[in-house]
Amino acid sequence: MGPKAKKSGSKKKKVTKAERLKLLQEEEERRLKEEEEARLKYEKEEMERLEIQRIEKEKWNRLEAKDLERRNEELEELYLLERCFPEAEKLKQETRMLSQWKHYIQCDGSPDPSIAQEMNTFISLWKEKTNETFEEVIEKSKVVLNLIEKLKFILLETPPCDLQDKNKIQYQESILQLQELLHLKFNVATEILLRQASTLADLDSGNMEKVIKDENVTLYVWANLKKNPRHRSVRFSETQIGFEIPRILATSDIAVRLLHTHYDHVSALHPVSTPSKEHTSSVTELVKDDVENVEKAISKEVEEESKQQEKQSHLIQEEKLKVEEEQDDIEVKMSSAEEESEAIKCELEMKVLSETVSAAQLLLVENSSEKPDFFENDMVDLFQFTTLGGVYHLDILELPPQCKPVKGWMIVEILKEGLQKYTYPPETTEDFETENAFPPIEVTLEVHENVIFFENPMVVRWDAEGKHWRTDGISNVSYKPNERLITFSLDTFGPVTLIQDAHINMPYQSWELRPLDVNKVLLTVTTVFTEIQIQIKENLCMLSSVKLKDKKHISILEGTWMTPIPFIIALKEAGLNIFPTRYSHFYVVINNKVPLVEVKAYRQMALLSSTFAFGWSKWNLLCNSTKVVFKVREHLPEECTENPNWALLMFSGDRAQRLKIKEESEAFSEALKEETEFHSTLYHMVRDFASKEAMEKVRSSNCQFVNSVCHMLLSTRLLSYS
Repeated sequence: MGPKAKKSGSKKKKVTKAERLKLLQEEEERRLKEEEEARLKYEKEEMERLEIQRIEKEKWNRLEAKDLERRNEELEELYLLERCFPEAEKLKQETRMLSQWKHYIQCDGSPDPSIAQEMNTFISLWKEKTNETFEEVIEKSKVVLNLIEKLKFILLETPPCDLQDKNKIQYQESILQLQELLHLKFNVATEILLRQASTLADLDSGNMEKVIKDENVTLYVWANLKKNPRHRSVRFSETQIGFEIPRILATSDIAVRLLHTHYDHVSALHPVSTPSKEHTSSVTELVKDDVENVEKAISKEVEEESKQQEKQSHLIQEEKLKVEEEQDDIEVKMSSAEEESEAIKCELEMKVLSETVSAAQLLLVENSSEKPDFFENDMVDLFQFTTLGGVYHLDILELPPQCKPVKGWMIVEILKEGLQKYTYPPETTEDFETENAFPPIEVTLEVHENVIFFENPMVVRWDAEGKHWRTDGISNVSYKPNERLITFSLDTFGPVTLIQDAHINMPYQSWELRPLDVNKVLLTVTTVFTEIQIQIKENLCMLSSVKLKDKKHISILEGTWMTPIPFIIALKEAGLNIFPTRYSHFYVVINNKVPLVEVKAYRQMALLSSTFAFGWSKWNLLCNSTKVVFKVREHLPEECTENPNWALLMFSGDRAQRLKIKEESEAFSEALKEETEFHSTLYHMVRDFASKEAMEKVRSSNCQFVNSVCHMLLSTRLLSYS
């Protein structure tokens, strides 16, 4: 059974050659049929695709034609809305003039910082004053610091076209003179104080210790009267602030001074960045020429008309009644022509102002093409770093001769050369036994309470010869953030300060501009370390809150309303720098946009900010430098803000469009959202999907408010630095 079955199972059906050919033929036919079907399907799909493309192209062309057709009309409407910028500038000019007048009628004895003669008199009179105590100098310093601040604000707030070069130089010279004189006065007052050291000596130690605190200055001074070699640790008024001094100083006639000025008058005064003459003057000169030409034409027209009227009145002199009527007519025509002349003149003045404001705004977003000068390894680049918390003037001083009571009188020897610094280490060290006689001095300082350091501060010292800050000569730095104490060793005394990377909060992670009320908005900027919230209303800004790693930080600036420029300076001085300079792009990787596109976007966002919320979009990184992308939505007070319905807009300066993609989409596409159109401005773009009430609010926005929002957007440069 077995072998038989095996034999029959092994029999195979033989495939003939004809059958094999037939199978191959069928397979070939099937393959050709499939290829033909695929070709037809592809052709059909391609035709459909081309048809869709053609329809899309036609639709696109129609939209472009429509946009082009109404462009002039839309730009004219935008021009009228953007009159708020020159109007705000005009109000600023009036405020500046009013403040000068207020100062004049106040007659409080303080000089007008903008008048050179008054400033020179003030400086001369103060130079002549002698024997002022430290407390008296501190009191006077409030007036001096206020004058310096006013001069700095004049330099920063006056548009370049209104600031003459000679005035700019005069203001900068006044600032330097006041700074130098103030420091000189502190030195003289220290000498007067040290002359009385023996009468102020501490009963326990026998040495003098004095601490004088004020809002702008803190003085710590210690006079070594006992010269005890074991007294090497100097600590002020039961704090950790002080010095560890070497034996050589503990046995010398010296005083140690720590003068902490909460301001920085040591760093070189930075020149005020102004545009090149051609940049602003070419624009304004053209428009000024227009003004002059129109004025000439109008006055000529008025003259011609009056001559013509005179001729006619001479011809019909005998008809007295007619003559009187004619003269009345002349007066009416003359006054109407004058009114028309005034209106045209005013309109052209606004045009000049509008152009100069635009030039100044463009200057705020322009990047310098040249990096600042080369810095040596140990030199601090103040374009990359910023000094924070003021300057600590550390000095070892020679103890002046002490007051001596003689028969009811106090006699003191006054040295002609004044307060002398003790040279440490001395220039010649041959007389001393060991090399270690002059070790570095250990210093412990308190970090200013109103300053935020996001990373451990760096300590730097001032090089008086080279006029710059340096990182060498400082060692063993340790920082206790909770106690706000920093300890380090210093080779030789002099001014020291703490620095932080100026761009530590750049680039930003995200941002949002949201309406709060009529003419009031909230700007939120989120960085790696913090979330900063700024409120803006009218011509004022206020720090609303600062969050550090989910904890709220209380800042002295919170709740204080300031005009934009002083506000920006105050935030920078507090360590909250979200304001790039024209050199910042050399130190931060940025999403650089074309300056003109940026300016146009910020101006139009500011115009709409009273009713529309704007926000950061990740797609802004993926579109090219000639376009910006951001989120926008109409802000309704009663709506739920949990899941806001944002629209994505793309803007190129002269074209705005709504994008089909959403923030959550997988890939970037410039495709238009269905049933939307192009517009030449953001204003007309949002009008397509906004309520009537929202657009009415936009048209009635306060000009100073719009200008302040725009200034803050230009200063933070959210579209390039996020």
